[in-house]
Amino acid sequence: MEMNWNLDALYTGFQSEAFLQDTKRFEESPGLLTAIATDQMDDIQRLEKWIVSSRDANALAAKLMAFARLTVSTDASNKEALMAMDRLNQIYTGYTAPEVQFQEWLKTLENLDQLIDQSDILKEHRFHLQELKSEAEHKMSQPEEVLAAQMSTTGATAWTLLQNTVSSSLMVNVVKDGKEVEIPLMAARNMAFDKDPQIRLNGYHAELKTYATMDTVSASCLNGVKGEVLTLSKKRGFDHPLDQTLFNSRMDRETLDAMLEAMKEAMPKFRQYYRRKGELLGHKNGIPFYDMFAPMGSVETKYSYQEATDFVIKHFNSFSKELADFTQNAVDKAWIDVEPKKGKRGGAFCANLMPIGESRILLNFTGNLKNVITLAHELGHAYHGHILKDQSYLNASYPMPLAETASIFCETIVKNAALKEVDDEAAFAILETSISGSGQVIVDIYSRFLFETELFARRADHALSVDELKEIMINAQKQAYGDGVDHEALHPYMWMNKPHYYYAVNNFYNFPYAFGLLFAKGIYALYKEEGESFIPKYDQLLRATGMMNIADAAATLDINVRDKAFWTASLKELEGEIDRFLDLSQSKLG
Repeated sequence: MEMNWNLDALYTGFQSEAFLQDTKRFEESPGLLTAIATDQMDDIQRLEKWIVSSRDANALAAKLMAFARLTVSTDASNKEALMAMDRLNQIYTGYTAPEVQFQEWLKTLENLDQLIDQSDILKEHRFHLQELKSEAEHKMSQPEEVLAAQMSTTGATAWTLLQNTVSSSLMVNVVKDGKEVEIPLMAARNMAFDKDPQIRLNGYHAELKTYATMDTVSASCLNGVKGEVLTLSKKRGFDHPLDQTLFNSRMDRETLDAMLEAMKEAMPKFRQYYRRKGELLGHKNGIPFYDMFAPMGSVETKYSYQEATDFVIKHFNSFSKELADFTQNAVDKAWIDVEPKKGKRGGAFCANLMPIGESRILLNFTGNLKNVITLAHELGHAYHGHILKDQSYLNASYPMPLAETASIFCETIVKNAALKEVDDEAAFAILETSISGSGQVIVDIYSRFLFETELFARRADHALSVDELKEIMINAQKQAYGDGVDHEALHPYMWMNKPHYYYAVNNFYNFPYAFGLLFAKGIYALYKEEGESFIPKYDQLLRATGMMNIADAAATLDINVRDKAFWTASLKELEGEIDRFLDLSQSKLG
């Protein structure tokens, strides 16, 4: 069974004729866009030409850059890929000037809707054009935007690359079976899921010790990225980077506040779960971070990759044959890079490659049940891309909060289908794994939101030291986890572990996960009520995510995301799982 993904559908290499020819076309794209942006032609003709040219140019850019980024993600030291990525980023900055010019002109059109109504291709891209006009209100002048794009290649983008390169290359010395061995950092982090408590503890200490060797570098990267974000966000007319993130997410503050308030009200129930798990593992003062992901129950939860894919496909089929067939195709066509290895970045992600109608999924699979759920999660992202593959490239870009909907919906399918087949002991293990994941999305995500909020507040005044970053992270964890965790065994370096903090274009890449989980729970409840007739509605929702704001997309299913009651109801689903876990675990207490 193939364990490494195949990128040949993009390009066979950086010196291949196709890659070199497309790079040449990419270099010419800014000039073509500039000609349209500055040409005094008929308004409708100008709009139509821009749509076609920008659609093709951005799809080409996405294809080339995906090949470089995906290559680097599994081989951080690949010099050819790194050079290509740097060159492509520089070329891409050339898109900025014509885009700003076009948007400045677009802002002057008082009759945009009437013009759109006179053209089929403009009607197809109505939302995109309206969004471009709205974005124009938050653009700096053309020279400033061009300069910012050019400077980013040696600023935030360079800091991000440095952090990724250094962290992906880290090797950790750990004690396993009585001997010290060297393993990749992500393999050490995966020791947190081991049955053996000593292995979990060894992995935790080795991870923290290794982070300490590069914390000054990471702090510099983080200060560089966030400093640039603060400067540019203010220049673009936003009061705070969070406002910019909400704007880019097609989400309003009313929706965010309703969700966060519901989450805070649910924290005590999650703390009950953490305390109970800690008690089951022999801890009296809440659970320590090194045991947070300890597998529970006597049921064997190790899976080979073949077993994991079979498990996921089987349960996907209980929802939709199309979803199951799509997953089988992804496995058969080697769209998935499976195991940890030196030079491979941590975590997991799905890259939807719209220009070729495919996706690629990166895992760090070691065989635990959480890895299986992660597989289902990333395949949900890929299925979202599959539903959008026939859309115009300009209509296929969805905001971060809705990006997590399909992934977490697929998690729910797998978990709920599995729970129907098993006895109480197996249900206990599956429930615990599921609640552990939900706790990360509700409780830990909230701690990350608190951390980033405080990070921006202090970065506006000064560059933060390593000790200050650790202090903020510890305080955020205490506030979110409360008495559910042991305050003497937290994770002060979580700001180094999460790459999202280092993405200048994706600030507050935390609350979208909570939105996705709770929104998915809400729509899964609708599926349980309606059954098979709901599936076309679900696919239509996914199809609409690139052409609506969040509130309007949710309204297609009669959901009001600005109402705290919706989020509270979704959290009740999770609280019900915790209650069942607490009941099943009662007999296990000594």
